[in-house]
Amino acid sequence: MQVVKEQITRALTIKPNSLDQFKSRLQNLSYTEILKLRQSERMNQEDFQSRPILELREKIQPEIMELIKQQRLNRLCEGTCFRKISSRRRQDKFWYCRLSPNHKVLHYGDLEESPQGEVPHDSLQDKLPVADIKAVVTGKDCPHMKEKGALKQNKEVLELAFSVLYESDEYLNFIAPDKHEYCVWTDGLNALLGKEMSSEFTRSDMDTLLNMEMKLRLLDLENIQIPEVPPPIPKEPSNYDFVYDCN
Repeated sequence: MQVVKEQITRALTIKPNSLDQFKSRLQNLSYTEILKLRQSERMNQEDFQSRPILELREKIQPEIMELIKQQRLNRLCEGTCFRKISSRRRQDKFWYCRLSPNHKVLHYGDLEESPQGEVPHDSLQDKLPVADIKAVVTGKDCPHMKEKGALKQNKEVLELAFSVLYESDEYLNFIAPDKHEYCVWTDGLNALLGKEMSSEFTRSDMDTLLNMEMKLRLLDLENIQIPEVPPPIPKEPSNYDFVYDCN
């Protein structure tokens, strides 16, 4: 009955001009939709903007970021097939790159055609120790994006380009197959170098996982007011006869 009452109340807030419009609004406000609205409003209540909740969010964030980091590194260990794009229109060529399970070496090599699954490490001819990587650059800062030709004018390719710089002037150039792989690889490589993962996918994953974790941890606090300050510490007992020495 509470849900039905809420359905009617919410339907009337739009001030329907006819009974048909009112009925249409009621149909859109299903039981599931009402629960979603309640949950969303609950997260925006003052209690969830209080200092204890904000401190809990801040405490959880490093755990979530470590989870995202491990996911990115695991994805690099699986590897990705990259396409060699040339300004001249020739037959597509492919190469594969993957991180070793101990996160110390990048294995890569050319392929005759796009693989159907993971490519084993021993079939990739070249290696790049992670310790030799100096920096990761993206977009127009990549060496292969500075070259003359059509690539420089292709905005879509420019947004998917990144390079690994190593030694003095050596570099390994990438053009990701899509935006998701681009974010995964740039995040993973930055994580290997101890730098911040700043892609839009990381921010999205952080928001999703953090909100989910907060909801799970606060399930037991339904309809309970969270105090702004912690409760006072009780006085010390008059004696400690209840303490036992197990030795």
